[in-house]
Amino acid sequence: MLIIGIAGGSGCGKTTVVKEIIRRLPKSSVTVIPQDAYYWDNGHLSPEEKREINFDHPNSIEWSLLVKQLDMLRKGEAIEMPQYSYVSCARGAETTRVEPKQVIIVEGILIFTDKELLKRLDIKVFVDAESDDRLSRIMRRDTVERGRDFMQVLDHYGKWVKPMHLQFIEPTKRYADIIVPQGGENKVAVQVIASRIMMKLGSGE
Repeated sequence: MLIIGIAGGSGCGKTTVVKEIIRRLPKSSVTVIPQDAYYWDNGHLSPEEKREINFDHPNSIEWSLLVKQLDMLRKGEAIEMPQYSYVSCARGAETTRVEPKQVIIVEGILIFTDKELLKRLDIKVFVDAESDDRLSRIMRRDTVERGRDFMQVLDHYGKWVKPMHLQFIEPTKRYADIIVPQGGENKVAVQVIASRIMMKLGSGE
């Protein structure tokens, strides 16, 4: 089993990179573990308190559970992955059953900030993109998927996303084995990563 970590700032194109890698690998050989599934359950908070949640700080993630479940997958055991809603800021009552596969992709903005998780990643990829490009993607995503209006997105970006990116996410670029500039548009880099994964799978490393 290979465990691949794909990190990068919010809106950098990580999801596109993951999809492109999966498209190039054998069918049903990949399982994706999104960092976002492991946000702490904040469903008990008031609407005002929920608006103050800093989703871009490492403390917002239950890393111990993510690492524990990753270890289970490595041992060949299925896991019950949490389901998290940005709208309610809560974990759902139901979980998602995830079976172990040849390749596990862990994806999220903060995954290189946790030392225990970092130890478990066989290949570390950092997806890089210009801040303006990331902001435009965040605008589209948050208004459509997270129920925020234009001004709420801008306020959230200025208050949390940008400073947290500079403090916690950008510095983790130094841990990457591969840096992918231009986000998901960099087809050459994606092909190199997919080829490297296939080579490792074929060699049995």
